[in-house]
Formats: sequence, C-alpha cells, structure tokens
Amino acid sequence: MEKIYCESINKIRQNKDKIEKALNVKISISGKNVSIDGDSLDEYVASQVLEALDLGFTTDEALLLAEEDCILEKINIKDLTKRHDLPRIRARIIGTKGKTKEIIENLSDCAVCLKDNCVGIIGTADNIKKTIKAIISIIQGSKQSKVYAYLERERAKEKIKLSEDLGLKRKP
Repeated sequence: MEKIYCESINKIRQNKDKIEKALNVKISISGKNVSIDGDSLDEYVASQVLEALDLGFTTDEALLLAEEDCILEKINIKDLTKRHDLPRIRARIIGTKGKTKEIIENLSDCAVCLKDNCVGIIGTADNIKKTIKAIISIIQGSKQSKVYAYLERERAKEKIKLSEDLGLKRKP
C-alpha cells in the first residue's frame, strides 16, 4: 500500500472510478492523503498518474502514463535560472493566450503542464528529451522562434529516420 499527499484532491475524487478501473488499483481518500492498494507495479503507475493529476494534467493525459513507453518528467524552474522574475519566466513558457505551450506540445508530441514553479511533461522518452531542452532554452532566455525551429528540425530528423528504417527511401 502506497500513500501520497495531493493538493488537488477534487480532481482525483471526480475521476476515482475511472482511475481505479484503468489501473487495476483500489484508491482510498482521507483528507488530502490518498492510499493506493494493488499490485506493486500498478501502485507505482497509479502514483505517477496521481502526481500528474496533482500537477494539473487532465485525467486522459495522466492516464497515458499507464502505457509502457510514456513517462512523467518534472522541471523545477528555480533550479535552472538565477532570475527572480519567475512570473515572467512562466509567462514565456505559456506564451500569449497559451500559444507557446500549445506549439511546443504539437511539435514535440508531449503534454506540458505548468504549476507554480514546476513544469510537468508527459510523453515518450525521446520526445521528452527534446521538450525538456526546448523548455530549458525558453527559461534561460532563448527566443521562442529559435525553440520552434529546433523542435521542427528534430521532428524532420525523426521522420527521415523513420523512412530510412522502413526502407521507403528511393533508390537512384
């Protein structure tokens, strides 16, 4: 049995049945403490899902962690910058009307969520690696257009690699 402290307990309460059914665990809620009972691997996945929900991900995004190749990664903004204007840094990550965050999500095929001074990312290991590099660049002051260009280049490299792997490249 694993116990976790969660701030956003209402989201967990609302989706308790869905989470229990998807992850094959039993969840008990007492105040802001959540107990998970089940197989040890299922408990670990459930704790990751609850952590993602606590960061602010939607239930569907958090349940992606049940897939074998998806992981949750967290970046603490304070660890990456000496600047004290953290609201401005958070605003750079989100962008005007959420545009920067949305473009990063689309180009990297990852789900990104921001809570306080922590950025959460859900996706495959390769995609998370690119997304982390992009977000760190934004935190450290790079222009958004340069970050988009980087993600587009990486995406193009990935498509070329896939076409080579499948033998779809034309032979002269």
